[in-house]
Amino acid sequence: MGHPRRRARFLMVATLIVFSLFAAQLLRIQGLDAKGVSQRALDSRLRSTVLPAQRGSIVDSNGVVLASSVDRVNVTDDPTATQTYRKRIDGQVVKVGLPGAAIDIADAIGVEPQPILTAMQRALKKNSRFTYLAKKVTPRQWTRIAELGIPGVLPETSTQRDYPQGTSVAPLIGWVDGSGQGGGGVEQMKQKVLNGTPGKHVYEQSPNGVVIATGDNQDTPAQNGENVKLTIDNDLQWYAQNAIADAVKKSGSLSGEVVIMDTKQNLKAVASYPSFDNNNVGAATSSELQSAPFNQAYEPGSTSKVITMAALLDQHKATPTTHVTVPPTLTRAGTTFHDAEVHGTEPLTLSGVLSQSSNIGTMLAGSRLPKGTLYHYLRAFGLGQTSGLGYPGESQGVLSPYKDWSATQRFTVMFGQGLASTAVQEASVFATVANGGVKEPVKLIEGIGANTVAGTDYTAPKDNRKSRRVIAKSTASQLTKMMEGVISKTGTAKAAGVNGYSIAGKTGTADRYDPKLGRYNGVTASFIGFAPADNPRYIVAVTLQHPTKGSQFGGDVAGPVFSKVMRYALQKAGIPPTGRQAAPYPLTFDASSRKP
Repeated sequence: MGHPRRRARFLMVATLIVFSLFAAQLLRIQGLDAKGVSQRALDSRLRSTVLPAQRGSIVDSNGVVLASSVDRVNVTDDPTATQTYRKRIDGQVVKVGLPGAAIDIADAIGVEPQPILTAMQRALKKNSRFTYLAKKVTPRQWTRIAELGIPGVLPETSTQRDYPQGTSVAPLIGWVDGSGQGGGGVEQMKQKVLNGTPGKHVYEQSPNGVVIATGDNQDTPAQNGENVKLTIDNDLQWYAQNAIADAVKKSGSLSGEVVIMDTKQNLKAVASYPSFDNNNVGAATSSELQSAPFNQAYEPGSTSKVITMAALLDQHKATPTTHVTVPPTLTRAGTTFHDAEVHGTEPLTLSGVLSQSSNIGTMLAGSRLPKGTLYHYLRAFGLGQTSGLGYPGESQGVLSPYKDWSATQRFTVMFGQGLASTAVQEASVFATVANGGVKEPVKLIEGIGANTVAGTDYTAPKDNRKSRRVIAKSTASQLTKMMEGVISKTGTAKAAGVNGYSIAGKTGTADRYDPKLGRYNGVTASFIGFAPADNPRYIVAVTLQHPTKGSQFGGDVAGPVFSKVMRYALQKAGIPPTGRQAAPYPLTFDASSRKP
């Protein structure tokens, strides 16, 4: 090797070997394995982002938007590219790197720069070429960021849910969580319909974080969700929400609810207070997130006397003018019962028992019904079961099988204690009477539709629930006239009247069970009715939980709310005045002559 000639030959041979290896590698790359190498190079440049599906809108029966999705941008970053960021300062181009990028991005969207810088540094430390810097920024904010020309900073298409009606309908509509899942209400109920299917955007990115415009870019389009049209009337919802909020505050109640439906049991308003703003769901309490008219069951009290009266009339066990002699107290099953107000022996008709809301009179008349028969009517009117809507968290209430009733419960269920129902269930009972004795399924969804050039074409959802007759038409007519007496001068709901319209309804003042205390505490005050009584259009149910200021009777607390809401609903619908209340059935009888 020391000889110059031998050293030259050795170097020549080594050089030829090296060049041979290069040639072989070149042949492999360009000839034998060109496709594989090219694919690996392409894979190293490819990046992908999710193309979110546009979530469908939720609208009221008139097309007013209750929930929609607005365009937003997630700001992503490749810190290995961003660390090369340079900008002009005082006429000179200076490298400012990650700290400078964080400051400029923060200024563009109005936030503090430190969290952005921390996200970049954390990703760089992990050798990651992807991290989020900000989420849900507006398109205008992203434009300001894009104009900075920071390498490695790229947009990711996103959306954000917007609720323009705010607190008035929030518990009913629900909200969408950070993962895009409906968190309650209609948003959860119709998640599959609303959500759609996300797409995918694949693109090439250079090592310095710049998108290669002429690269291999491919899109798998997202399939947007469908729109949901409700039976709700936003104007009625707004008015009912404000009316019940005002009543809760004035009466010192824990909460309140208003349900409006038509005779076909299309829900027109489902209002509850306290409420929350679903644009800021994080500030809400767990109780505010629920739609109480669906989710909260309570002992309804005297509004359930309507079912007892319906069963008596329908089974021909009594008539509206049947005499019922009501003593001051009544002892049954070892318990002494009394009415809300102290009285002597009263000669009432069955209509008078309902008008004056006598528990004792209801027990005396209701005792003519076998337990099984009364239970049948309670179930037939919808108690002890959900509506079948599939509304999240809907309570079926509490209605024990009649064979399990205690000795006292056999009587208390006649006047709405010893069982529990929701405001939607109670409104449905009165809607059945208003509909001539035929119970329609409760309805909230009017249609499902996709956006088209011409607008949204809605199709009624499939519904296997059937309408069914609960009581005879003649029974419903008699019961309606009996309920008109409740709003008379001698009835318990004089404040529920609406000038110019005939009203049929019933008050409720029930002992309220407090689950936190484990005992009864306060009352549930309510009034439910429909109008016009002779040709019903709307049913309105008003409930106030544990009022503490002023009167606690349903007629005094809930009656005025009913009057305001019903008046607004009838006038909005253009229903002309129908005149005064019809003359009720005789409410008392002459005890000496035994003639009403």
